[in-house]
Amino acid sequence: MKLTISTFLLLSVFVFSCTYTQKVRDGKFAYERKQYSVAVDLLQKEYKKAKSTIEKGQLAFLLAESYKNTNQIDKASEWYKTAYDFSYGVDALKEYAYSLKIMGDYKEAMQAFKDLGIEIGSPYEYRREIVACKIAIGWMEEKRKAYKAIIADFNTSQADYAPVLFEGNQLVFTSDRSTAEGEDTYNWTGADFSDLFVVDLKTNNLQPFDNQINTESNEGTAVFNKDYSEIYFTRCFGDKKQDNYCKIMTSRRLGDSWTIPVILNFIQEGVNYGDPAISEDGNTLYFSCNSTEGWGGFDIWQTQKTANGWDEPTLMGRSINSIGDERFPFLDNDTLYFSSDFHPGMGGLDIFKTYKMANGGWTSVQNLKPPINSGGDDFSYIIDYSVPKKGDLLQAGYFSSSRFGGEGNDDIYRFEKRQLPPLPPPSPDAAPVVYKMILKGYVLEKIYDEAGNPDSKYLGRKPLPGSAVDISYGKKKQTVTVDDAGSFTLELKEETDYGFIASKTEYLRNETAFSTKGIAKNPSNPIQEFEVEIVLDKIYREKEVLIPILYDFDKWDIRRDAQPILTDLARRLKLNPTIQIELSSHTDCQGSDRYNQELSQKRAQAAVNYLIEQGINGDRIIARGYGETSPIIDCVCTRCTEEEYQENRRTAFKILE
Repeated sequence: MKLTISTFLLLSVFVFSCTYTQKVRDGKFAYERKQYSVAVDLLQKEYKKAKSTIEKGQLAFLLAESYKNTNQIDKASEWYKTAYDFSYGVDALKEYAYSLKIMGDYKEAMQAFKDLGIEIGSPYEYRREIVACKIAIGWMEEKRKAYKAIIADFNTSQADYAPVLFEGNQLVFTSDRSTAEGEDTYNWTGADFSDLFVVDLKTNNLQPFDNQINTESNEGTAVFNKDYSEIYFTRCFGDKKQDNYCKIMTSRRLGDSWTIPVILNFIQEGVNYGDPAISEDGNTLYFSCNSTEGWGGFDIWQTQKTANGWDEPTLMGRSINSIGDERFPFLDNDTLYFSSDFHPGMGGLDIFKTYKMANGGWTSVQNLKPPINSGGDDFSYIIDYSVPKKGDLLQAGYFSSSRFGGEGNDDIYRFEKRQLPPLPPPSPDAAPVVYKMILKGYVLEKIYDEAGNPDSKYLGRKPLPGSAVDISYGKKKQTVTVDDAGSFTLELKEETDYGFIASKTEYLRNETAFSTKGIAKNPSNPIQEFEVEIVLDKIYREKEVLIPILYDFDKWDIRRDAQPILTDLARRLKLNPTIQIELSSHTDCQGSDRYNQELSQKRAQAAVNYLIEQGINGDRIIARGYGETSPIIDCVCTRCTEEEYQENRRTAFKILE
């Protein structure tokens, strides 16, 4: 799936600068330096000259990736198929399947996903994609469509997204077009950093928003209060040589200018925040973040305004949030619109809506279907209340989409929603409505390219039959054994928290949770179905397993980006109280042998100390430094790149018993 600029905005990134002044030697060199348009021309020439199947496959895949990064999905799809035909492997087939889905070629995408499941040895891994394609085909064939969508005139080939209404028939939106603030480009994309822009919807005159808001950092996804006296928006920044995290900031209007923005009081370090939305009375703020306290990925939270700022945010329920990403909330009275890439949809992010019930719960979500949703990412749905309701017109507004056929990257679309003719009344003999909530759980294991090597390429997951699942809710407990498909089914009770711990011999135990709190009964969908997945890691005794935490040069302190990873390792150790591990650390080749040995020991001990602080008994962990004796990348030390040094500065663990 294409990574939209809006999705990328909220990712924690630390990208080393690309040296664009270096002379381009070949297509791969240009590709690695994000010069995708240059790479396309060079790679095509090199492909024509290539003689071996392996070389053609490699060049075809780089061509496809270059076309994808310049948003030419149709050409990318062709080259992914070519790469796969020349035996490039599952990566090419996977990207080919997703490219077909983005373009709306659902039948071909279904077959590609089926082939992909067979290729990796697990039809399970892509079953949701296959089901989504079937559903999308059905929606595309529906005759009754309430919506009409038209691309807005002010889009460019750059990313334009996240519209929000502003006073005087104006629209504020996010874009990384060339007139954005700052002289640098965003190294990941080669485009400018994103800023807020304002467009007059009558004249299409467009200009940057206030320079107190726009800076050389990434700004975007804004919202205003009712009288446009306050703005809430996202800015992504960090200390020099530190990760950039996105924070929600606010500013007040003073005449024709804005005050210096301040960070909202509830923002925590090491978490990405964004997509603010505010209720009509200005007292409830909705937003998304990727806190580890959520259900997975980005979740939607809400917070109430107080005399001292904003109250401690609360996580919205499982009728809205999932193990995927939930983003871009918008509140219309008692209706919440948002986007998700996990609820059944047509592509990446789809737009959904849910209603707030009298008891405070939210109904099961409804997909807005095409033409609002597509195979691409669809998000940032807003309603334009200034458009009068005439005749059968119910609603008008805007949304963002990365769909195939737009101007490029993310684009902004206008929509109209009209009243459909009424359906025939239900039969008087219809059976009474029976409400149920059904949970389908799956226990899975990981598939690696090299069987028995957890440090080899990760391919996907497959069911783990015979696993046991301990289920707890309230004061009750029960244990179930999954079937041959690795699944179990549970009928859920209202307003109840559930905990699940899965186990199997020779695998590490793992857990997940689910809650029915806040899920309201929905007459239009009386039987609501949900899913949870629990992935178990196989126990590899005396085999080093890499932990993806990195160290700065000549440092041994645990970086902020490593803390969540070690916290999760501590959680796994608590779930498996009988195992003992060695936690090892390695340095790069810079410095003397003795110095590196001492440094690696300090790094290993720092990680162990962190685990002990998380409540793990120190007797269960051995800290061991290996210095530079076991590099991952064996390069000539004086010629190693900074990336190669960083790869060799690593930590790993192995289970001893």
